Amino acid sequence: MSYFVYHRYGRCETNLPIPAFPNLLDELDDRPEDEEHGSVSLIHESQWGLGIRRNGYVDFENVEADDEPRHMENVPRAKLLELMEALARGDLVALEAEPWVAGY
Repeated sequence: MSYFVYHRYGRCETNLPIPAFPNLLDELDDRPEDEEHGSVSLIHESQWGLGIRRNGYVDFENVEADDEPRHMENVPRAKLLELMEALARGDLVALEAEPWVAGY
């Protein structure tokens, strides 16, 4: 399965090794006053993506479809990593089973 990540300042990387996902989340801790660059994301080849912001906010959507996006708030770091790993593996069934709330 193929996926890519967007780092906090816009750099894109294909198939970032899963053990490096914690480093991707660490980017959100740097310069908290910079609100313009406050997220990282992971997009699977299926076009499903996770956008992760500070304080555990995560959205889940198909970036190419008209489906309504979903989100969760205050998600612990360990759970964020679990969600990222599931998407990297293409495990959409596991992601769909999460308690998402409609909208952003």
